[in-house]
Amino acid sequence: MEGPFPYSEYVSGKHFIGRKNDVTLLGNLLSQGEHVTIYEPHKSGKTSLVQQALFTMRMAGKGFTVGQFSALNIRTPEDFLLRLGSTLMHMVTATPDDYAAFAKRYLSGTHFVFDPVAFSGTNQVLSLGWELDQADVSAMLHLPFRLAAERGERMILIIDEFHCLGLLDNPDMILRPMDAIMREERERRLFTFVLCGSGVNAMKAIFQDGLLFHRVVERVRISQISETEIVDHVQIGFLSGGKVVNQDLVTGACRLFKGHMWYINHFASICDSMSRGYIMEPVFVDALKYILAIHEPRFKDIMNGLTTHQVSLLKATIDGVTRFSSADVIRKYGLNSSANVKRVKDDLMKKEVLLFDENDNPVLEDPLFEYWVKKYYFEIQ
Repeated sequence: MEGPFPYSEYVSGKHFIGRKNDVTLLGNLLSQGEHVTIYEPHKSGKTSLVQQALFTMRMAGKGFTVGQFSALNIRTPEDFLLRLGSTLMHMVTATPDDYAAFAKRYLSGTHFVFDPVAFSGTNQVLSLGWELDQADVSAMLHLPFRLAAERGERMILIIDEFHCLGLLDNPDMILRPMDAIMREERERRLFTFVLCGSGVNAMKAIFQDGLLFHRVVERVRISQISETEIVDHVQIGFLSGGKVVNQDLVTGACRLFKGHMWYINHFASICDSMSRGYIMEPVFVDALKYILAIHEPRFKDIMNGLTTHQVSLLKATIDGVTRFSSADVIRKYGLNSSANVKRVKDDLMKKEVLLFDENDNPVLEDPLFEYWVKKYYFEIQ
């Protein structure tokens, strides 16, 4: 049953607060046929933003067909192309006869086939009849543009966890031809990719460091929701159940979680389940203990996976250090050398523990992890 503080799935409509400018920007880009990438940390609201933008576009009378899949468990180019083709087939077809006709019309001359035996056993609508070659890659990556053009309708394909393509043995087998084909097809504005990723550093490696998709894909950044809007949202949510909470308590929780709506909704939901009438401070204290208990095993795993030097650099970050290569910092935190500092920074970024902002200042992407590691790991009161 939907409560006032949903956190188990994306939010839209009345539960979507703030970020009106983000919704407008994303909706305009999609309406113009621009490809978009959104990369922010886990549970930052990427899917909610996309769904709210699509909702707003529908309310404005704009027609389009949407498909979506995740690259989370994709580890080979074959997996990606089969997932892409299958999603496109599901967007425009519905029956086995349709699948067969689609494969014959659009994938003739490739090694992609509709296999009735595979479909009957696993519901797999697309299979590879032979080893993948570069012609297959090109045909499949051209397919969404061709499909939208022939149908004469706008099509939008959302790919979640796109950063996982960087884990392929040969990412360039997909990423480089994808970049080239998007440039080649840029005048066909009926098909649009929305490429989302929660591995921020991995997405930066694809879209910034690797110089791929430059001026072909527009990045949409997710804005911070104002403290006032969050506090109002929480108080109204409690009021809907006949409960009242002190505004200062809600403000304190908002600041502890640094405006992270997923954590705030989860935290408020716990408080809601523990209280009646007027919500007092002990409820907030207990709720914080409970949410920490839920996430603590994950936080311990993160710390157990770090080397001594990585822990030291993380401690320096917690202490407010922003420039790690000075002699005093290297000596104080036992970081050995400036060359070692660079290696340690790179490793923490690959593990998505640290982000670095536009001014090259270190940022812990998870506010609850930052609180836990400061208070319970480094025991800083």
